[in-house]
Amino acid sequence: MNRFGMLMLAALTAAGVSGCATKNYVKSQTAPLIEHTGQLEDKTAANGRAIHDTDDRAQAGIKQAQGAADTATQNAQSATKAAGDAETAANDAVHRASSLDSVVKGLDNYKQMADVSVTFGFDKSVLTQDDKDQLDSFAAQLSNAKSYILEVTGGTDSTGPAQYNYELSQRRADAVVQYLAAKYNIPAHRFYLIGIGEDKEVAPNNTAEGRKKNRRVEVQLLTNMSSDAAAAQGNGN
Repeated sequence: MNRFGMLMLAALTAAGVSGCATKNYVKSQTAPLIEHTGQLEDKTAANGRAIHDTDDRAQAGIKQAQGAADTATQNAQSATKAAGDAETAANDAVHRASSLDSVVKGLDNYKQMADVSVTFGFDKSVLTQDDKDQLDSFAAQLSNAKSYILEVTGGTDSTGPAQYNYELSQRRADAVVQYLAAKYNIPAHRFYLIGIGEDKEVAPNNTAEGRKKNRRVEVQLLTNMSSDAAAAQGNGN
């Protein structure tokens, strides 16, 4: 081989070695970068999942807090309404007690002008149509009445416990008062109401007919006007 050929062979050999060395170098330098890039992608994905989970928990917490706030608001509104209702009821009770006290103090000055009695079925406190008709006839006398009260007394027969009969007689008296007050616009201070249970019978309780008469509500129209004025009122003058 001549000198030129030997030089070419040496050059080619050197180039081949140099090329391999360059590839190995590049590979050795880029491999850690690829691995590092993969780790960064994994961390990025993990961070994304963590952020998503944190957002979900935050949204759930916000919804829970909003629900608790709404419940608290509703409870506060209910409490306010209950307090208002209680205050109204207390004021009504005070007004009625005051009115009733003034009535009771002067009760001896009142005279009976008219009365009506309605009866109820066994263990019932609902007015029948016949009861309403009788009350309507009675109420017709109230249109010109002045300075009057209505004494409403509820009663029962002797069947059952005494305490239950007191409550039943009160419900019967309430039914009469509610009917008259609603239909004829009679103010509450006109009523003097009491439930006497079985304490004051108007007929013997040992017969069915007697027990029926005792299951009643009696209403008396009382006035504190003078006899002459009351008589004139009764005549429509």
